[in-house]
Amino acid sequence: MERRTVLKAGLAVLAAPAIAQGSRPLRFVPHANLAVLDPVASSAYVTRNHGFLVWDTLYGLDGEYRARPQMVAGHSVEDGGLRWIFTLREGLRFHDGEPVRGVDCVASIRRWAARDAMGGRVAALAEEIAALDDRRFAIRLKRPFAMLPDALAKPGSIACFVMPERIAASDPHRPFGQAEVIGSGPFRFRADEFVPGARVVYERFAGYLPRTEGEASFTAGPKRPLIDRVEWRIIPDPATAASALRAGEVDWWERTTADLHPMLARERELVVAIPDALGFIATFRPNHLHPPFDNAKLRRALLPAVNQADFGAAVAGADPRFWRTGVGVFAPGTPLATDAGLEAMRFDLERARRLVAESGYRGEPVVVLAATDVPAVNAMSEVGADMLRKAGLTVDYQTMDWGSVVRRLNSREPPDRGGWNAYFSSWAGLDHINPAGHLVLRGNGRAGFIGWPDSPQIEALREAWFEAPTHEEQKRLAAEIQRQAMQDVPYIPLGQYFLPMAHRRTVRGAAQPGGIPLFWGVTIG
Repeated sequence: MERRTVLKAGLAVLAAPAIAQGSRPLRFVPHANLAVLDPVASSAYVTRNHGFLVWDTLYGLDGEYRARPQMVAGHSVEDGGLRWIFTLREGLRFHDGEPVRGVDCVASIRRWAARDAMGGRVAALAEEIAALDDRRFAIRLKRPFAMLPDALAKPGSIACFVMPERIAASDPHRPFGQAEVIGSGPFRFRADEFVPGARVVYERFAGYLPRTEGEASFTAGPKRPLIDRVEWRIIPDPATAASALRAGEVDWWERTTADLHPMLARERELVVAIPDALGFIATFRPNHLHPPFDNAKLRRALLPAVNQADFGAAVAGADPRFWRTGVGVFAPGTPLATDAGLEAMRFDLERARRLVAESGYRGEPVVVLAATDVPAVNAMSEVGADMLRKAGLTVDYQTMDWGSVVRRLNSREPPDRGGWNAYFSSWAGLDHINPAGHLVLRGNGRAGFIGWPDSPQIEALREAWFEAPTHEEQKRLAAEIQRQAMQDVPYIPLGQYFLPMAHRRTVRGAAQPGGIPLFWGVTIG
């Protein structure tokens, strides 16, 4: 039978609206509009969160951040650690009824590796990635890499989601459309009910096969969907989202805002909690391809202009329990966090102005892209633009919605031809615990993440970190990486902040590690 041949009866079962079973939908307010549906072409967390409903991963991370088999039944390692053979669980199917095969996994890994920091490491080490048969594929390495399951399990941007081969073969830098949103995850995307900027609908996939052993833990274990339908309601205005939650018009709000969460915490029908102990790391990302930030002296000149407390208070409120300063390139409280080199960021605005003047900057306009519909990004963008002006830069502050920011960031054109110079954003602390998956720390130039910094020194230190024989040596190298980052300035860390999520007490299972809203195991009372 040809792969694309599916019994009509089987398709009818898979396509039957699960809402007909009678349970009411879970109504969820994401932190931003879902502007891009492709979780590989976009690093936006809202797209990653959408990805975990629709697609599955070969490995998952449990609550202690250990890699566990997910789509694979297991693996074997041969030739002294050089050849890994992976076997898929039996009976896995995509939402269109087609079986998940080895070739799908191979194409998906290649597409992910072209965009992700950890995936790039896998690609660099892989001598061959090939399907052996429908249920098996193999990765042959140039040298041993014990972190391979961890790479395939990483849940941060960008995760290694498995897609049908025909979709995974598409350009990873060009987002696919809604017709290609086909995975094998616990929920399927309802393209016919998708209203861009307003509503996204997912239905429980009747053909999903959870793992049979263990307990669900973070992105690992049996993913058992207990509700038939999930509806994302796009509500950009925080006050409107808070009112809808209080009135019971929505059930779960991914991120509150600093001014509203005290009021929500007083509501007896609501639960307000910090979902992730690692929080978020605020960042300033310059575009290294074009003036003026192709000048390392100017980038370094901005380091003493940063007062991390200003960003923390703007995003998370005046209470310092909700933000931290003294933040470098690794998340506070994690093993590699260090203060090495951070003397360069000691706040001194007069020094910053002097260094800007000495850098060769000649007043060129700096195009800053600012998303107004994501409150945290909007707040840090306003503080950041003011910081740049005070440091002596001419700021062209361009406001738009987050989806437009994401689309424009992919442009490598000069700012006066639709490109950009800088933007402010944030990353989950989970993505900044080490150099492996730290996208904005990479220095691999045009082959890297948007902003495209070129730092052979950072790349060499990163390679040495992977090869380090002991944790102590890894810590030493992490300190060297941070010192080098203060010289090359691929980006500037602006501090760590925490924003609570809020949900009605009728929602069970929303509190999960890692700060990712996951919808399996969630019920509505």
